[in-house]
Amino acid sequence: MAMRPLEFGWYLPTNGDTTSYAAGHDTVPPGTPMFDRVVAAAEAAGFEYMLVPVAVPCWEAWVTTAFMAGRSQRIRMLVAARPGYINPVMLAKMVTTFDQLTGGRIAVNLIAGQSEAETTADGIRYGKEDRYALMAEEVGILKALWTASGPIDHAGAFHTLRGARILPPPFQAPHPRFYLGGGSREAWEISAAHADVHLFWGDTPEGIAAQIAEIRAIAARHGRAEALGFGMRLQIICRETEAEALAAAKELVRDVSPERTAALRANVANSVANQRVQALARDHGDWIAPALWTGLTRARQGAGIAVVGDPSQCAAALQRFIDVGCHSFCLSGYLHDEEATRFARWVRPILAARNAARMPAAA
Repeated sequence: MAMRPLEFGWYLPTNGDTTSYAAGHDTVPPGTPMFDRVVAAAEAAGFEYMLVPVAVPCWEAWVTTAFMAGRSQRIRMLVAARPGYINPVMLAKMVTTFDQLTGGRIAVNLIAGQSEAETTADGIRYGKEDRYALMAEEVGILKALWTASGPIDHAGAFHTLRGARILPPPFQAPHPRFYLGGGSREAWEISAAHADVHLFWGDTPEGIAAQIAEIRAIAARHGRAEALGFGMRLQIICRETEAEALAAAKELVRDVSPERTAALRANVANSVANQRVQALARDHGDWIAPALWTGLTRARQGAGIAVVGDPSQCAAALQRFIDVGCHSFCLSGYLHDEEATRFARWVRPILAARNAARMPAAA
């Protein structure tokens, strides 16, 4: 396998930022001032891309990313494409317009949806299996529209197109990259066939190594064993000392009620990736491996595994994932502007020294 350059992404918390998930604790409200701070800090820290979330409490991702792309210089926006939400011809045109206007600063995050309640509330009438089938069809349509030399026809299970074409063409060749995070077989199949990066949520390095081997074998059936890269979606809580990092971690989940945790788990009960994260917390307790903490699973859905420790501990935890085959790291921490700066100051130099040939110099 060719050694891919390492890339690091950050996260824009469009539902607000906080140092504690406890009810009634101060939060930094979403909006232009906070978004400006986080995006500027991420750019200054040398992050290559910015994940922007989609969920009921979050601000709308396409408008937010377009606005913030215009207010920043280099960072790429990783923005969600969700099956059934936007007509694929319209979506194809949105992506290439964004791509041209920013000179290639967009990547597409494929999300089938963590919560059945949320997709139903949003008026999406497809169950999970159909959403994955629809996603596969829509990604095929996007790629066809972006690479065709003329109008295309398409007759599929969900969409029928006659003479479809889009302008402008993509800025990036052959088209923007696809990222996909998901723990189910359906997610793995789509990553194997279509994604450029499959993002895992937290797991043990051994668990990730086994999953990479399995997904790469599926990709090989599509002739894409070399085309698919792998990455981790993790939280990071780095402080100068381990004791300070542990205190910050515990503060995040202090006074989070069992009722809130139960409601959170019920909301994502149909998500394999969420179930896997919750199972790790159940089976291993607070620590699934050195410096890998499960405590955030009590307070947030999705990527609830956190890298916690001093700079050398945090770098070592990330290095173990690099060593088993991950090249892309989508990180987040609290507060998001401050943690991005800590990562750049303390953790990135250690990783750069260990992986000199694979790391771009921080801008």
